[in-house]
Amino acid sequence: MSILQIWLVMLAIVSPVSFLAYGWDKRQAKKNGRRVPEKTLHSIDAVGGWPGGFLAQQIFRHKTQKISFQIKFWLTVLMHIVGVIFVTS
Repeated sequence: MSILQIWLVMLAIVSPVSFLAYGWDKRQAKKNGRRVPEKTLHSIDAVGGWPGGFLAQQIFRHKTQKISFQIKFWLTVLMHIVGVIFVTS
């Protein structure tokens, strides 16, 4: 299995996990329940969950207005992409 194939499998597994984590966090935010730490969301996104995280942000309208979160999110996406390019080249 090539590194690219491993990366695609990681995206297929981790993106839904990220999507669910954002959805759970939004639900908990509405209920004043125990939230998912932002550090956890960013960690999941960093290992390949960012497509699911991005989709969840749009669908759930969650974390889209928090500038500090968005900066860290997009830096995480950039670091992930640079890492993949580095490893596959």
